[in-house]
Amino acid sequence: MRPAVPATRLGRGIRMAQHAFTAAGVLALGYCLIVFLEAALFQSREAREFAQQLGTGRPASPAFAVHVGAGGVLGQLEIPRLGVSVMVVEGVDQEDLRRAAGHLPGTALPWQTGNVAIAAHRDTFFRPLCGIRKNDAVTLRTLRGAYRYRVVSTSVVRPEDTRVLNAGTRDSLTLVTCFPFHYVGAAPMRFIVRAERVEAAPSGS
Repeated sequence: MRPAVPATRLGRGIRMAQHAFTAAGVLALGYCLIVFLEAALFQSREAREFAQQLGTGRPASPAFAVHVGAGGVLGQLEIPRLGVSVMVVEGVDQEDLRRAAGHLPGTALPWQTGNVAIAAHRDTFFRPLCGIRKNDAVTLRTLRGAYRYRVVSTSVVRPEDTRVLNAGTRDSLTLVTCFPFHYVGAAPMRFIVRAERVEAAPSGS
């Protein structure tokens, strides 16, 4: 038989484990707080600058019309009924989606014909999509004008199912986030919102 572990040593080991878990929890919470504050500051700053640019009434530069650089602000997505108002950047890498919604490269830009695809995390900017309904209004504002859509359907697909990004017979907007919304860890599915444009693009697009 192995000798019994002295109670004092056992108690000391338990206390050390408790301290270690507490420290890990504090570090995790601190990191989450930093990420949250970084996203909030980015959203606030970019929304303010975007509003100022819109207020000038000046059209977007030719460079913006042709290409928005990686990580650059594309516009602002709004779903009034759900209280969603989030800045959208070009790209969907980890840095992009930590601070904003991201436009999927390779899909249409709002002023182009086709399917505009935008993704965001389910536990941040796109959490309200769990309450999206058919016919909800969605607006994507850019320096080239506001593009308005109406939700026509929702679906749940596997991550590898890229058919949801295909263009349809009408100009459309596809919103993508992970599913289930309250799943712990890497969610296995994707929640898709499909909306169709309800009016012609602004003049000059």
